[in-house]
Amino acid sequence: MRFSKIFSSGFKISTYLLTLILGAAIAWGTLRVFSSPSVATAIQPPPPVTTTEAIAQAPISPNSFVSAAVDRVGSAVVRLDTERTITRRLDPFFNDPFFERFFGPEFFQQIPQEERQRGQGSGFIIDRSGLILTNAHVVSQADRVTVTLKDGRTFDGEVRGSDALTDLAVVKINPTGEQLPVALLGDSAKVRVGDWAIALGNPLGLDNTVTLGIISTLDRSSAEAGIPDKRIDFLQTDAAINPGNSGGPLLNATGEVIGINTAIRADGRGIGFAIPINKAKALKDTLAAGKKVPHPYVGIQMVGLTPELAKQNNEDPNSPFLLPEIEGILVVRVLPNTPAEAAGMRRGDVILEVEGQPMTRPDRLQEIVDKSGIGTALDFKIQRGDRVVNLTVRTAQLEEQLS
Repeated sequence: MRFSKIFSSGFKISTYLLTLILGAAIAWGTLRVFSSPSVATAIQPPPPVTTTEAIAQAPISPNSFVSAAVDRVGSAVVRLDTERTITRRLDPFFNDPFFERFFGPEFFQQIPQEERQRGQGSGFIIDRSGLILTNAHVVSQADRVTVTLKDGRTFDGEVRGSDALTDLAVVKINPTGEQLPVALLGDSAKVRVGDWAIALGNPLGLDNTVTLGIISTLDRSSAEAGIPDKRIDFLQTDAAINPGNSGGPLLNATGEVIGINTAIRADGRGIGFAIPINKAKALKDTLAAGKKVPHPYVGIQMVGLTPELAKQNNEDPNSPFLLPEIEGILVVRVLPNTPAEAAGMRRGDVILEVEGQPMTRPDRLQEIVDKSGIGTALDFKIQRGDRVVNLTVRTAQLEEQLS
């Protein structure tokens, strides 16, 4: 009996003691857990952050597609500094022998006869051997061309070939073993209205300038662009193009060259023009070899004719001649000493067909002539008054005829 009481009391004391020990152990373990830096940091709420700290801690966004495109091509864009000597002619009034006798020949010898003119433009390297594409008007009549790369290296440039009608030129530098960056040429046939357009160059002497816009229009004729002395269909863009941008690349969103920045309109804002890169790719080897670019022509000035326009002409009592009220291409003028004149074409003729293809637009006729080659005989079907006339016109090289 006494033993059982003692056991019972001892059991209660042991239970109390065990509970006390377990409680102390749990408290000690919990204290260690919460005092651990890693766990405490994870559990405790973050301290308040100021606006400045929040901005500093914000993740940095990746580069824009423009930055990526410029990084891909920018080092291949060059500045072209040109010099040329201009001979100034004395006014014919002072060329009279009387003045030479009066002042003496030494007086006229002291008058400067020559002056140096400097210009600047852009270009881009297309080959590791040192070939550079640019505009013909950038290097026109240049006695000296200096090429400066983005990294500051300079080279003497040689104009290998130039074509005024397409405003394209190839300049060659000799890297002498130095590594040259090269621009990646794209495909202008894949360009669509609304695509991004990135213009690179050195406008107004401000090197390495980048402007951004879109492709506004495709196949803008040189006549529509206000440059009637060229034979090219331009890419039109609203990317800012200024003097000095000429010859620089126009890029797409992935950094491929899709055009060569060429011209702006003095009477327009946000309108610039670029030569499609496919045109340059087709001519660059010819220019690099110093060969003449073929430009076949027939020698007429023309406009599109519709029955409505013909009717308006015929109702005008001052009209020099009556026109057939049909659709075709009206010959406004036949240039002298040209293939068209030699074939017997006349002013007032209406071209109905060329090589069996119906003609309604002058640009379509121009396209056929351009693709025909030099010395090709083209069959013209013409409406002359009330009769149809067939003529054969043999194309010739435009520069040769104009020179």
